[in-house]
Amino acid sequence: MPALKRTTILAEPDLLDRLDRHARRTRSTKTAVIAAALEAYLSAHEAAPRLAFIGVGRSAHGRLSLDARRIAEREVGTRRRADGGG
Repeated sequence: MPALKRTTILAEPDLLDRLDRHARRTRSTKTAVIAAALEAYLSAHEAAPRLAFIGVGRSAHGRLSLDARRIAEREVGTRRRADGGG
């Protein structure tokens, strides 16, 4: 399990009461419920990574598609590391 970091959130009392009830009902922790909710929200709202332009067409260079795929993978990996992602 990765190391956890602490943060503070502000929420309406009713929302916090609902969180407490849900955690108790599901025999979970508030931390686990909040983490799952954040993961679901961010997965649904994150934009796809922007890729560098890759030209499509004929080429005398037979490795064009393989090279383009390698470049795209490198670009996405670089952005994810810079953003703190995978």
